[in-house]
Amino acid sequence: MIQRIQTLWLFLAAMAAFFSIKYPFYVSPEGATVSATESNLFLLILSAALGTGILIAIFLFKQRKLQMRIVLLCALVECLIIFLYSRQAGEIENGSYTAAAILHPVILILLFLAIRGIYKDHKLIQESNRLR
Repeated sequence: MIQRIQTLWLFLAAMAAFFSIKYPFYVSPEGATVSATESNLFLLILSAALGTGILIAIFLFKQRKLQMRIVLLCALVECLIIFLYSRQAGEIENGSYTAAAILHPVILILLFLAIRGIYKDHKLIQESNRLR
């Protein structure tokens, strides 16, 4: 399990998802912030579910099809989270994105790298079964 590169990608994505809960996404000079803990309970639930789903996907390494479906679902949830954050940030005037806002695109990139690794493993297993 640990030698597979997609395990590393998934672990890093889960850590980034949990860090994104703690740090704000957008801050204005007036003190208004957009973060999962202060802004919206729905964002908090989605972010926690995302991190938990990614951690669950790590341990499904023997069921590659299910693992790929869960990771794809997590990527869709991350797209929804990015959309909700940007919509809330657009409502606040004179603000700026924080350095922690980069975590969300990084999570998407890591999830797609994991999907690519899972797909390669799946193809390798299919080819080895065909040769038997």
